[in-house]
Amino acid sequence: MAAKPHAHSSLPLPSLLLLLLLNLTPPSHQQQNQKISTVDLHALISIKNSLTDVPFRGATAFFSTWDSAAPDPCSTFSGVTCTSGRVTTLTLGTSLSNSPGLAGSLPPSLADLTELTQLILFPGIVTGPIPFQLGRLANLRVISLTNNRLTGPIPQTLSLLSNLHTLDLSYNRLTGSIPPGLTRLPALKILILASNSLSGELPHDVSSQLLHLDLKRNKLTGPLLPSLPTTLRYLSFSENEMSGPIGSLFDSLTDLVHLDLGMNRLSGPLPQTLFRTTLQSLLLQRNNLSGWVPPVGSQPPSYGEGSIVDLSHNSITGELSPILAGVESLFLNNNRLIGKVPREYVKSVYVGTTRTLYLQHNYISGFPVEPGSMLPDTVSLCLSYNCMVPPVGMEACPASAGTELSRPASQCSVFTYG
Repeated sequence: MAAKPHAHSSLPLPSLLLLLLLNLTPPSHQQQNQKISTVDLHALISIKNSLTDVPFRGATAFFSTWDSAAPDPCSTFSGVTCTSGRVTTLTLGTSLSNSPGLAGSLPPSLADLTELTQLILFPGIVTGPIPFQLGRLANLRVISLTNNRLTGPIPQTLSLLSNLHTLDLSYNRLTGSIPPGLTRLPALKILILASNSLSGELPHDVSSQLLHLDLKRNKLTGPLLPSLPTTLRYLSFSENEMSGPIGSLFDSLTDLVHLDLGMNRLSGPLPQTLFRTTLQSLLLQRNNLSGWVPPVGSQPPSYGEGSIVDLSHNSITGELSPILAGVESLFLNNNRLIGKVPREYVKSVYVGTTRTLYLQHNYISGFPVEPGSMLPDTVSLCLSYNCMVPPVGMEACPASAGTELSRPASQCSVFTYG
């Protein structure tokens, strides 16, 4: 049985978001045969002069349709949508898989497109700063500039965009702190700044009614915020340098479905309120959390297909309760769990509900299986380096688990098992 890698399958959110954004504003019925504004045409020419197609065999050049002498640029320029002769949507580059994207830099003349509501830049190698002049575009609802090589700080002027619904600047090389005004924008629902080099603490006032907040893979420091919008459904602060306890921060976030705080420096007890019905992704791995997995309460969580809980590489102690039985991918390895694994987990593994169960590097004393039982081929189970000998033929461990099947008896003698 092949071991599954200890990795989380990330949701293809950026791609889905881009498809959503491209359909937020359908093309106007008046787009055909309309005279484009002279100001807008000059701005588009300036944009073409600042950006260029990256040569790639078999790929169609994005700017091949941008002929300034064309009688109707609103209907012939790729990525341009107009209303009454004014550019309202500008999509730079293409989503085709064989396109390497665009190079060059974003010009300040983007701000001359004063009726613009959506600005989308597809993945490429565009460099340089984000023009601060974008803050003049009062009608902007969507800014998506992902997967390029943009540098410098996030312009403070973006905090002036009171109609902004979506801001996605992920997977660039942005530095500096997060402008505090961004998280106070009244219309903002989606804020994605993941995979940059942003530093400093989180803005203290997050009053925007956000649905999606993704700040993972930056260099953010300091504690978690004292409060967050109760509207949140997706939240990721993972792979930063944040510290302190989790506390009761998430008690009021009853709509939260995905929570990722993994790979930080968080400490203190594991909040019992995180084990509730709505959360389908709970990722807290590689912190310094202590405490125990809570017992099953009056309203136990119901985990569905695709659910994942990762509490690995912490200091969680005590016996494992059945509350996490039924999670599809469950990582509890590298903690201080003791006792026998509850039968609910064994049953969940054998019926194939739980497809990955990693319990290696704990102090577990038993995994109650019937002799001769066989695991489904789709299951990865790892029990190595515990206070027991794993059942023969049932191991499917990652390479990181090591080759030793059991802990030395001297390490297990401090525990008393029932």
